[in-house]
Amino acid sequence: MLYSEKVMDHFQNPRNLGKMENADGIGEVGNAKCGDIMKMYIKVDDGIITDVKFNTFGCGSAIATSSMATEMIKGKSVEDALELSNKAVVEALDGLPTHKIHCSVLAEEAVKAAVKDYYDKNNISYDPALFAEGECPHCHE
Repeated sequence: MLYSEKVMDHFQNPRNLGKMENADGIGEVGNAKCGDIMKMYIKVDDGIITDVKFNTFGCGSAIATSSMATEMIKGKSVEDALELSNKAVVEALDGLPTHKIHCSVLAEEAVKAAVKDYYDKNNISYDPALFAEGECPHCHE
């Protein structure tokens, strides 16, 4: 399957790429075995994600899903960001090849990891079930 124009656009022109100084939450997911590592940074003001950045080491799909995920949570409340699903990211990119779906799972988990870090740093209570670790299916083939 060829990649959609949106996947190619977000890969070639990633949005919100880079590190963020003094981030309110940082999430890092993935592993070197799988080859994809995502680091996401969020800035939160009054419960709203006012800025978000990412660094991704991985394939084009990993970069595209990270870029799209940052676009989808910017300006949203922290609670809304937790609702972001890998399926929504894939749909926003007009689809991904089946063997690249794990990249969108990592993007979802990176957002959640950044929010969890924000909650932890600010002593905000939360339901640990919200942050249950998913397994990257690609890493266990």
